[in-house]
Amino acid sequence: MTMSPVNVKVLGIAEQWLGTPYRYGASRLQVGCDCLGLIRGIWRELYGAEPEASGRYSRDWAELTKGEPLIDAARRHMRLKLLSDVQAGDMLIFRWRDGVAAKHLGIMAQENRFIHAYEGNSVMRSALVPQWRQRIAAVFAFPE
Repeated sequence: MTMSPVNVKVLGIAEQWLGTPYRYGASRLQVGCDCLGLIRGIWRELYGAEPEASGRYSRDWAELTKGEPLIDAARRHMRLKLLSDVQAGDMLIFRWRDGVAAKHLGIMAQENRFIHAYEGNSVMRSALVPQWRQRIAAVFAFPE
């Protein structure tokens, strides 16, 4: 499947963030970011301003939240896709466990890998092994 022009751009930008240190709540290329900060940085590079403010959030926000704030925000600004249609450059949203809001984000890459900011590490490429794949709660395409 051929990547759309926006997916090519998303993947290229995400690769520039590789090695950026993990910093909770941050979103600065090669300075620091968390998983949301990575997506925010990609969005800014593509479109200029972020579509809405994320505000400050605690580390346990998903466990204390009703509903699906990340999925709902993605629906407001992106196109929901079927997991079977995922391609490099799409955003993945992961749920750590049932009954809790989805709270981790990444960008699908080639060769069954994804790019994400992982606590205790940096922005990195990880294999989309079954343990990760089974946690995917939603897939979204960035707007053209």
